[in-house]
Amino acid sequence: MTPEQTSETSGRLAVGTGVDHREVAMRLLPEREGNPHPHLVWLGGYRSDMTGTKAVELASHAAGLGTGCVRFDYSGHGASGGAFVDGTISRWLEETLAVVTHARKHLGTRRMILVGSSMGGWLALRLAQELRRSGQGSDIAGMVLIAPAPDFTSELIEPNLTDAERASLSERGYFEEPTPYGPDPNVYTLKLIEDGRLNRVLDGVIDLGCPIHVLQGMEDPDVPYTHAIRLMEHLSCDDAVLTLIRDGDHRLSRPEDIEKLKEAVSHLLNAA
Repeated sequence: MTPEQTSETSGRLAVGTGVDHREVAMRLLPEREGNPHPHLVWLGGYRSDMTGTKAVELASHAAGLGTGCVRFDYSGHGASGGAFVDGTISRWLEETLAVVTHARKHLGTRRMILVGSSMGGWLALRLAQELRRSGQGSDIAGMVLIAPAPDFTSELIEPNLTDAERASLSERGYFEEPTPYGPDPNVYTLKLIEDGRLNRVLDGVIDLGCPIHVLQGMEDPDVPYTHAIRLMEHLSCDDAVLTLIRDGDHRLSRPEDIEKLKEAVSHLLNAA
């Protein structure tokens, strides 16, 4: 995305008070005059940030189409403040709601398409539920979920804990797990796991009232494609599409994967 394409600005948003105060880093791309499309909102994955390939490509796609785009880092991620180990789904959802509210005020964002990757898919679903509860559900024009990981703490982590990991959670309040995505291990806290149970979405029908497109790799070592199929079974909307990518991994950041992402986003934009 070149300077000629965009007037994207960076900023920081204060969330919480007292010991819960943290600053969330974000980048806001305003729409071009006359833009008919909803804005795009990026929700990243666990330990990812808004400078990743998919996030940057999404912002570039928005700039090319002339629509607005919002991307940000959860606390403890990327350029945002706060400690990663303090993070929970509820905490990161609070930040997501704060960023969306800020974007409405400063970008004029009303209708939006949520683009959530991995854990960001879970947060997109929870954000939509919270907006529906407050009477703002119609503001969600659609969702594109990339290797979505709703309820991953209770569905994918807890059932597979080793005795050593359970002991570490009990004694230290966290356990570590090697990851192929960087030199530092993933850290999963007891706080995150307990809070995850309070944010489950796969316990019943997920009624969001908007079209949804799920992109899922069948060679994903972190979120099995059967998890995406299970999500589809819980969605109530008729306009729900699942694209299985035979050789796709968890990141889905290859050029051909990015093209599928752009196609899915463009389809929802044109249909909104």
